[in-house]
Parts: sequence; C-alpha cells; structure tokens
Amino acid sequence: MKVCYVDESGTGDEPVATMVGIIVDSQRMHVTKAHWNELLDVLSKIVGKKLAELHTRDFYAGSGVWYQMKGPDRAKVITAIFEWLKERKHHIVYSAVVKEAYYDSLCNGKIPKELSTPWRFLALHLILAIQKRYQREEKTKGNTIIIFDNEERERTRITDLINLPPAWCDTYYDKQLTQERLDQIVDVPYFGDSAEVPLIQVADFVTFFLRRYAEIKGNHTKPRYVDEPERIEEWAKLISSLSIGRSHIYPLKGRCPLGDIFFSHAPKAIREM
Repeated sequence: MKVCYVDESGTGDEPVATMVGIIVDSQRMHVTKAHWNELLDVLSKIVGKKLAELHTRDFYAGSGVWYQMKGPDRAKVITAIFEWLKERKHHIVYSAVVKEAYYDSLCNGKIPKELSTPWRFLALHLILAIQKRYQREEKTKGNTIIIFDNEERERTRITDLINLPPAWCDTYYDKQLTQERLDQIVDVPYFGDSAEVPLIQVADFVTFFLRRYAEIKGNHTKPRYVDEPERIEEWAKLISSLSIGRSHIYPLKGRCPLGDIFFSHAPKAIREM
C-alpha cells in the first residue's frame, strides 16, 4: 500500500497554481519521517531556533529566521533536499494550471462545474493520475491513501467527488466495465496539519519549486536573481526524474476529453517535463 502526501502552491494571486503529491511506500514511511525530522534539527542549529517545519516560501526568500543564510548556501540546501528525496526512491505526482486560462474556460463552460476552483481542478487530476499509474499493480500494491494539507473549504467537495466519481472521469484511466471507479484510492482523502505531518512539508517544498519553474519558464514572472533560471531548471529535472511518468499525467497523445482539459490548461513547461 502507498500513502500520497499532498500540498499546493500558488492558490493566491500567483499566475500559476501547482499541486504535488509525494508517494511513499507505507513500509518506508516512518523512516522517511524520522530522516526529515533529523534534517530539520540540522537546519534548526544553523538558524539558532527550533524549527517545527520548513516554510519553503520564507526559506527561499531568505526572510524570517533565514535572513542570515546567504543565497548560495540556501541553494545548496535546496539541492541537498532534492537529492535526499531521490535517495529514498519515493515518487512524485504533480499537476499545474495557468489560472487566467482556467478561469476563462470555467466562465465559458469548458470545465466541469465540479472543478470550480483551481485547488479542486488540481486535486482531481492528481487522484486520476495516481489511479491510472497504479491500477495495474498486483493485488493491493497500488492501493493509495491520499493525505492533503488542511484545506477546510475544499474538504467536503473533494470527498464527495471521490465518494461518487462522475462518469466523465472514467476515460482518464480507461476504466473497465467490471472495474469499480477509482478502485485504487483507499477511502476518502484525509487532511492533516503540515506541522504534524512531515511529509506534507516535503510536498510543500517540491510544489513551490514546480510553480516557480512554470512561472519563470513561461515568462509569467521575472527571476529574482541572475542565475535563478539555471538553478530552477536543475531542480525541475530532479522533480521530473522522480515523477510517476508523464504518460500518466500529461500524455502527448491519446488523451481523452478530460485529459485534454488538464493538458491544455497546464503551463507548457510542466507538460514537457
């Protein structure tokens, strides 16, 4: 069985929103959580303050407790965290949306009314990609529990979507006649506090850089420093190397109508990862 820890980035005023799930084999979950806490202990010693969690936005900007750590040193820590994740052989599922295009299509009735927020749009895409990737696993190896970061406004809506998946979801993962809908998703999604669920913090870390990559690569925002595009590109490659596979998320051909909706509203840079 697998557990997927999910967080999002860019659901405020940012031009792009992203969502990332860290997929962990349940047998290795506890080790990863312990190692993440050890990493936080190291960072706590660097800043001279006990850190309960890593707020990636503050860390990357060098604000708050991070103001004394120089940019190049923070960049080294970022690369080290991605390498740390790669060593543990976890997988990543991701989704992204250009919000201006999304809202335009929503207003014109081109997006199902059940996906009336970017968060819901991204969350369903993640769940469908997981279903598509793991439904061929033997026995229960592909069964996945989904744990989102707390999002009270979305909890009921996404729960209803998973409890009673609309028939228009079926084609995304080529549902068979005798197959139950979303049969790889265990129960309804759960929600947790990132301060208490370390692997949600890992998802927060990855989704922040996925969004940053999409924004810079798509000219939605300007780089903050001279070599940021090169560094972001390097980190995006690490994210891509851990992916469950583009064919399950943004296939280049053979897409169903729902797959086309997710594909056409995603940043070009993310579709091509």
